[in-house]
Amino acid sequence: MQKTNTSASSERDEADPHGPDDREFVNSLARGLSVIRAFSREAPEMTLSEVAARTGLTRAAARRFLLTLDRLGYVCTDGRRFRLAPKILDLGFAYLSSMDLWDVAMPYMEQVSAEVHESCSASVIEGCDIVYVARVPTTRIMSVALNLGARLPAFATSMGRVLLAHLPDAKARERLLTCPRRALTARTVTDADRLWEILLDVRAKGWCLVDQELEEGLRSIAVPLRNQRGRVLAAMNVSGHASRITPDEMIARYLPVLRRAAEQIARALPG
Repeated sequence: MQKTNTSASSERDEADPHGPDDREFVNSLARGLSVIRAFSREAPEMTLSEVAARTGLTRAAARRFLLTLDRLGYVCTDGRRFRLAPKILDLGFAYLSSMDLWDVAMPYMEQVSAEVHESCSASVIEGCDIVYVARVPTTRIMSVALNLGARLPAFATSMGRVLLAHLPDAKARERLLTCPRRALTARTVTDADRLWEILLDVRAKGWCLVDQELEEGLRSIAVPLRNQRGRVLAAMNVSGHASRITPDEMIARYLPVLRRAAEQIARALPG
C-alpha cells in the first residue's frame, strides 16, 4: 500500500479558500500574500507565532514564507520579530505606475485643493474598503492619518459609496450584506436596505456627500473618476470640517470644482 504524506496534504489544503479541485489556484502564492497582509498599523512587528496565528498557517509554513520574503528583501528581522521592509512599497508602486490615471489626475487634484483650500483625495475599492491611491493634503482634519495605501470602510465614506454605487447591483448588494457595518459615529447609516437606497440615489445623481458618518466633525463630497468610455476607475473627494462648511455650502462650492476636475481628467486620459 502506498504511504500517504498527510502533512504535505494538509499543508496543501491549509488556508485554501478555493478548495482542492481548483487547479488554476496557486495556494502557496495565496498563503505568501496572506503573510504580507498580516502586517498592519496595529501589528507592524510580529513574532513567528503571531504571524502564524494571524494567517492561520502552521509555524513551519509561516517560517518558510517569512524567511523567503526576508531573502527577497520584502521583510526584515532581528532574529525574533519580523516587519515589512521598504522594498514592499515596490509592489504598490508597480500598480500605481501601471496606470496613467494617477499621473493625469494629480495636477487636477492639486488645482482642486488650491481652489477650495481643502484636502483632495482619490481612492479605489478593494473588498469592503476603499484604498487611498492619491492625495493632496492641507490641514489634517481627521484623527486617522490618511497616507497612500490607507484603508477606510467603503459603506461609511463618500468615495466608498460612489464606488459601491457603480458596481453591478449583485456585487454592490453582496458587499452591503457581507461587509461589517459598525456604527462609527451616532450618524453612521448601518442598515443595509437604507444604504442600498443611498447607493441608488448616488448612482442617479453622480455624486455623494457624507456628513459626519465616518468621524464626528468630518464632511466629505465625492464624484467618480471615469475614463473616456465612461467606466468608473476611481473616486475623488474633498473633505472639510463641519465647523467650517455646511452640507449645502459643500454642494454649492465644492461639487462644481470636483465635477470640472473629473471631466478634465477623463478628457486627458488616453482613449
